[in-house]
Amino acid sequence: MQVMRTSHRPRIQCQGFVMARRVLDATLDSRTARSRLKSSGKPYWRQMEPGVSLGYRKPLTGSGKWVLRFHLGGKNDYVTDTFANADDSSDADGLAVLDFWQAQEKARERMVSRAQSATGVASGPKTVGDALDSYIDFLKTERKSADEAEYSIDAFIRPTLGKTKLNSLTTEQIRKWLKDVAASPARVRTKPGQEQKFKPANPDPKEQVRQRKNTANRILTQLKGALNRAFEDGHVASDRAWRRVKPFKNVDAARIRFLSKEEVPQFMNGIEDECFRKLVRGALESGARYSELYSFLVQDFNADAGTLSIYDDKNDKSRFIILSDPATDFFLEITAGRDRTERIFLRNDDSLWSDSLQKRPMASAIEKSGIAPITFHGLRHTWASHAVMNGMPLLVVAKNLGHTTTKMVEKHYGHLAPSFVVKAVRDHAPTFGLASEGKVRKLRPSATNRK
Repeated sequence: MQVMRTSHRPRIQCQGFVMARRVLDATLDSRTARSRLKSSGKPYWRQMEPGVSLGYRKPLTGSGKWVLRFHLGGKNDYVTDTFANADDSSDADGLAVLDFWQAQEKARERMVSRAQSATGVASGPKTVGDALDSYIDFLKTERKSADEAEYSIDAFIRPTLGKTKLNSLTTEQIRKWLKDVAASPARVRTKPGQEQKFKPANPDPKEQVRQRKNTANRILTQLKGALNRAFEDGHVASDRAWRRVKPFKNVDAARIRFLSKEEVPQFMNGIEDECFRKLVRGALESGARYSELYSFLVQDFNADAGTLSIYDDKNDKSRFIILSDPATDFFLEITAGRDRTERIFLRNDDSLWSDSLQKRPMASAIEKSGIAPITFHGLRHTWASHAVMNGMPLLVVAKNLGHTTTKMVEKHYGHLAPSFVVKAVRDHAPTFGLASEGKVRKLRPSATNRK
């Protein structure tokens, strides 16, 4: 007698009916178990859902076949579909030769397709491109990263995988795509219609490879995000194709460039533009991002509390950057007597700072000061790095930078903290007022010495 066991894994909804994620069957789930079955013209059936069964037909010779059966309503009204070979004599490849679990996934794909055809209702994304469109819409509504993600998706994912059917996407396709992205040169944003421009190659070949693999990993995360949403919404029967694709290892340890204390005045002396000097000083004193700095209004600075307020319109709430006393004095100086609705940082002609306008004065200041190259974002790294080296707890650093956890801070700045751990422990470890005994207790003789 065969015993059916249904797993307790989550279930997914698809066009009005619920499908179990996995059905267990000790008589069919391995080639060893199936080898014990007698050859017969009739399949061995295992019900997946009411009215739908997966079957295994064992021939007299050769590999068995996987069969799907749909009950159409009448007492003996069935339709069957033989769709793949079983892995009786060959290893499963996920396409023509399937093991028991792959056969279930392929059967579910056919169940979904049949349900869609029967109802005449489109179920949503049918291609990777459709899933990407849905994902971008989600990011624009729920996240801040939509613009950057859309650029990466359009540049790296859509041209290669966009037209691929979701149910046809394979692990091998994704792995090849990931390898190709890692091997491609770094791009420079180029106006539509113009020939694509690329960044110069890094003079350090190993760092070049690391950077490109790190970029490929980030884009893989976006691809998986889109595909996972399609899977959760029931638009594809299995997530196995991309779940088996692993990112490149040990490539995210970016080399953080920050200014030393000696470099800060040297860099500031290289800035000729007074308005840009204020912007740089604001970054060094607050650790704020460039986009946050140029968006600050005078009313966002609270001199009494020593804070800068940043409003998050996505979450409808504000966070606060806590300023040091010198930083508070600086912001008080540059905002005194000004209209509350005015931007704190303006350009020389009173126009507004905006995306990319910091790059040219930054390059000029680097050249004139003679310091090693650094980006404007490196000023944020400078604040965070010195905060960590001064003994500020990583959780506090993370909160002031606007991170919800310490993960990013530990990743980028954690290596700066260990050398300050000893001092922190000695300064803050508990003491219990216990007086010294005034003598050293002698060790008891060993059993060997006592003999």
